[in-house]
Amino acid sequence: MCDNPDGPGVADGGGTIVAVRLDGAVVVITGAGSGVGRSTAQECARRGARVVVFDRDGDRAAATAATIGDAAVAVTGDVTSTADLEAARDAALTRFGPVDVVMNNVAVLDVGRVEDIPLEAWQRAIEINLLSIVRSNLVFLPDLLARGSGHVVNTASTAGLLPYGQDRLPYTTTKHAVVGLTEALFLQLRPQGVGVSLFCPAGMRTNIVEQMTFHGERTTPKGPAFAIVEPEFAAGLVCDAIETDRFLVLTDDSVPAEMRALADDPDAYLRRSLDGTGADR
Repeated sequence: MCDNPDGPGVADGGGTIVAVRLDGAVVVITGAGSGVGRSTAQECARRGARVVVFDRDGDRAAATAATIGDAAVAVTGDVTSTADLEAARDAALTRFGPVDVVMNNVAVLDVGRVEDIPLEAWQRAIEINLLSIVRSNLVFLPDLLARGSGHVVNTASTAGLLPYGQDRLPYTTTKHAVVGLTEALFLQLRPQGVGVSLFCPAGMRTNIVEQMTFHGERTTPKGPAFAIVEPEFAAGLVCDAIETDRFLVLTDDSVPAEMRALADDPDAYLRRSLDGTGADR
């Protein structure tokens, strides 16, 4: 069980919880069997956290947990199942204690022209990319709010901040929704002591291609040329955000300039985006 009776929260002078120390924290990460989820689980453990490695692929979940050792437990489950998320919460309670940090980090991509992507693909993307976070909120937030501490990380994408990803509309649409959901969660949860971070990676070396389904003729999307980073680098950024109470987590320093250019003149930005460019550089 948790051996830190005061919890891992860090308070400011006014007594408001503003950050979570990962040393001693209990962390649940969905999609932690591979990619940035796996790297974040390992980085959390390196910083002293105990981790529930949740993944649909039980073998991958077990393999990630094995790299961590006694500070991790693997749970096989599907983010479309509330019961499976409850099982992750209960595994944390049984093995380590109450959950302090939740990272919602699962997504699928359907690639193709809008007329080629069937309704079923849209429904699947909404269930996995968006409603999985809603389910996670219902499972984990009541205890975090009751204790007045903790942190939630939602993985979106720069495709949820900027108008590109036109070849993967269900993904782009749901990631925009995750951005809005997470901003609203920050406004609601932060005054109650629960921190919120929005993780918006750009290019990253992961196995995301395994979650991609192609429909119709292959297309070549146009968009900003963001840097490709390793998942270990991204994991460090996420953990830093948890420990410093940072909301927006980006993997490319050029993204804010793109966001400003879009806000300054959306029409001009979109017209430039037709040519494969964004902000003037």
